[in-house]
Amino acid sequence: MTQNLLVVGSGIMGRGIAFAAAIGGYNVTLQDILEEKLKEARTEISWYFNKAVEKGKIEEFEEDAVKSRISYSTNLEVEAKKADFVIEAVPEKLEIKKTVFEVLDQYCPPHTILATNTSTMSPTEIGSYTRRSDKVIAMHFFNPVPKMKLVEIIRGLETSDETSELTRMIALNMKKETVLVNEYPGFITSRISSLVGNEAFNMLMEGVGTPEEIDQAIELGLNYPMGPFKLGDLVGLDTRLRNLEYLYNTLGERFRPSPLLVKYVKAGRLGRKTGKGVYDYSVKSEAQKDESKTPVS
Repeated sequence: MTQNLLVVGSGIMGRGIAFAAAIGGYNVTLQDILEEKLKEARTEISWYFNKAVEKGKIEEFEEDAVKSRISYSTNLEVEAKKADFVIEAVPEKLEIKKTVFEVLDQYCPPHTILATNTSTMSPTEIGSYTRRSDKVIAMHFFNPVPKMKLVEIIRGLETSDETSELTRMIALNMKKETVLVNEYPGFITSRISSLVGNEAFNMLMEGVGTPEEIDQAIELGLNYPMGPFKLGDLVGLDTRLRNLEYLYNTLGERFRPSPLLVKYVKAGRLGRKTGKGVYDYSVKSEAQKDESKTPVS
């Protein structure tokens, strides 16, 4: 029975996954090599809980008990030994994921399932870094995790039916809807989102419209909840570029990154996390910064 869930990486995705797992009833350890990142994650997770109480997602008297299900650690080897299920949420760089999965495979118990939160990468290839490829699977969560309802579940070539079903049940316990995807680069959502976001940069480069006009056209004309530039700034333009580069290398010319996107990333304009991307967030007041955080819904 799955009780102890380990989340590797305490960035915006990892901390959101840890929160959702605690809400789902699991004992969660959020691991990162940097103590400073864990402190930031603890603060943001507390904010998630406050919003969950405000929205009636959990009762106020339950908050402390649910919050106490999350612990924080910098020691991957020690925490891996106790894990029944692992969700890796490190940056989308294959060499980093390879290192993490080799350590997990070495220290996790034989029954432990190893999931990667990737938006594009192959769970088959990641599984090949372990001796348990039947227990390796991809869980693609969406940002912000506390709000977004979907988890894409992607089977690798060797992933077993038991692994797929248990992964689906864990996502359901986290109050998420799931779709099962046959592995192919970019899965479903990342291929569509990458194309839309990249074409928006090409249109901006060509002078078709301003960022505000392009976002508004997509939101109002196509009924997207968020325009491609707002979404890119939220996800991180460096993340968007890495996804496109991977898809370009695996699927071809139609995913060639826009030169303007490349220029923004080279300039360090990565989005909300750096204070400036397509839009400038550095001039916002503190009240506006609080409002910019996406509430639990």
